[in-house]
Parts: sequence; C-alpha cells; structure tokens
Amino acid sequence: MNDTSHTLSIIIPAYNEEKTIAELLQRVLDADLGENIGKEIVVVNDCSTDSTDQIVKNFIATHPDAPISYLKHEKNYGKGMAVRTGIKAVTGDFVVMQDADLELDPNDFAKMLPFLLSGEYRVVYGSRFLAEENSHTYFSYQLGGKFLSIMTNLLYRQHITDEPTCYKMFTADLLKSIPLDCVGFEFCPEVTAKVSRLGHKIKEVPIRYYPRSIEEGKKLRLSDGFKAIGTLLKYRFWKNRK
Repeated sequence: MNDTSHTLSIIIPAYNEEKTIAELLQRVLDADLGENIGKEIVVVNDCSTDSTDQIVKNFIATHPDAPISYLKHEKNYGKGMAVRTGIKAVTGDFVVMQDADLELDPNDFAKMLPFLLSGEYRVVYGSRFLAEENSHTYFSYQLGGKFLSIMTNLLYRQHITDEPTCYKMFTADLLKSIPLDCVGFEFCPEVTAKVSRLGHKIKEVPIRYYPRSIEEGKKLRLSDGFKAIGTLLKYRFWKNRK
C-alpha cells in the first residue's frame, strides 16, 4: 500500500562516475525526505566510457524494490541533455537535480521540500554559500559562483547567493513546461533565467557542501563559466523564448 502523498523525482545525470555512483545511489535511497514523501530516482548515463553502466545495473539488481529508473544515451552529449532526458521521464510532484558525485548531501532535500509543499514557492535552490561552515576547494570556483549569482540578481531581480548550485528543486509542472535548449553545463543559468522571466522568485536554503578536486573528477572548467555568463545575458537581452 502506498501511503505517500507526494513524490520527489531525483534526476541523476552521470558521466564516468564509477568511483562514486554506487555510494551516491545508496545515500539517495537512505535520505529521509520527511513524512509521506516518496522518491523516484532517474539515473541518466550520458554514454560513460568507464564501468558506470555496469555498476548502476548491479546496484538496481541488488536493490529490486528501489524506485530507480535507468536511462542511457547512445552518445555523450553533456549534463544539460542528460537532465532534459530525465525531465521527460519523471512522474513525481517535485523534481530536483543530484550530481553523481558526493559533493552534496541528499538529506538536505528535506530542508527544501517544505517551501514547495507550502505552495508559496515553485522554485527552491540549495545554497552552499549560506552555510558558513562549508569549505570551497578552489577560490576561482567560489568567486565564479558568487559572480554568476550577482549577475542573476542584477539581470533578473532575484536575491540569491548560489546560482550554479546543483540542488535546484521545482514543482514538476513548472519544470516540464519550460522548453530547454541546454546541452552542457549551461542548464543551470538557462533554467534560472527562464523561471525568473516567468516571474518566479527563487527561495534559497543553506546546504552542506563537500567539494571534490579536479583530480577526484570535478568536471567544471573556466570555459563553462564563460558559457554561463553568456547564457544569462542571452536569455535576458536576445532570446525571447521562455
């Protein structure tokens, strides 16, 4: 008997995450979302070349009751396309993104959900900068995140501190209604721009952050930062499509 009243769909885009994907899936399964909140986990393998595919399949086989759906791309596109594939597949009331690394704690979803459940907000971001105890591996990443947040606030009249955060949570109907063009890491600034243009205020809550190094598999590069800046500008001044 299903006694859940709401379901959170968790999209996990994965590319060459053999070192972390099994532990991440276990953490997501174990996360306490609160009373009467169920989970739907959608893993999208963006054509990994390592053993990510077999690890996910083995995990599902050893957890037959886990609410996990597994999708694969036949070629490598990028995080944005993997997220878009996941959005098409989800069936829950709310949707959140979860990177396949171990930088963030899925138990923090429970801090974000009440603001969507209240009906006051339709978009909630988890901010790494609102929790002062968090460390940041690279000053350049920290500075870049703050710069993108300031740009977002100036261009779109928001009041956020962490625009590039992975933890972006939406009501499913809103997210599914937004046509996305992104292929790579520009998913974050594009969806931020488009929900802002629709008039939605973004609520932020503090989340925990355990940054990994480039040697450990961090994939963001300086070029992704420039793309994010261009994306924020494009949807503010030149791209009329919502």
